[in-house]
Amino acid sequence: MTQREKAELLLRLQQPGSSLLLPNAWDAASARLFQEAGFPAIGTTSAGIAFAHGYPDGEQIERDEMLQAITRIASLVQVPVTADIEAGYGETAADVAETIRRVIATGAVGVNLEDSTRDPTRPLYPVEVQIERLAAAREAANRADIPLVINARVDTYLAQVGEGQARLEETIERGRAYLQAGADSIYVPYVIDRAIIQTLVRDIPGPINLLAMVPSAPELFQLGVTRVSIGSRAMVATMGLVRKIAQELRDHGTYEAMKQAYSYTDAQALYASEARQSR
Repeated sequence: MTQREKAELLLRLQQPGSSLLLPNAWDAASARLFQEAGFPAIGTTSAGIAFAHGYPDGEQIERDEMLQAITRIASLVQVPVTADIEAGYGETAADVAETIRRVIATGAVGVNLEDSTRDPTRPLYPVEVQIERLAAAREAANRADIPLVINARVDTYLAQVGEGQARLEETIERGRAYLQAGADSIYVPYVIDRAIIQTLVRDIPGPINLLAMVPSAPELFQLGVTRVSIGSRAMVATMGLVRKIAQELRDHGTYEAMKQAYSYTDAQALYASEARQSR
């Protein structure tokens, strides 16, 4: 598939009535394993990539290093890859446009773009500013002639902006505005209340993406959600397994925890095609 065809496929996979369960990879191995399992598309996890490279989450990893990781992931799978680019690596619309141009160069065909600022005095970008940033992202994709799938993240619930009905209303307002600015879907992490989910699905006129927490993915799809992402959860679970292995080795010198691990033979087989191509 060409990059354009992958972008068009990703967009089809998350249309209303669809049920896209999206695993998030942090390196080549995790991406290949998710592809091997049969997922039709893969996301990247910014937190997972940051942790794997020795940084905390929150754009602490440099843009160049993040883009290198995305490039490696996108180059080793055949399915569409959507990249988590956090808040776009810069405050201005021009910063976002430059990041989008470089993301497209990685081979990715979608992005998550969030409205968080990481400034506790103003946790979210004003709506009008985020609209400009999203419009710049869409224009950059249009200029590259790639129908990039822009998943606009609304962090009202993650950042706990407002309370109750006011928070819900702001989420809906932002979701509608972001779609009008050029986003293809709206991502609202940390929403778990079924009534709120149903309201978001009803009142935001576009595909809704939620983070895999509760309810389960099948339940979320029944509520009308079209895309469910796992975020950094698989990567953090992997870190938990490594810690368990380390503790067992330190305390007992035994290897039981490693029996759960992927085998060397399976790992070799995962990259067999690359080995043949390099000859």
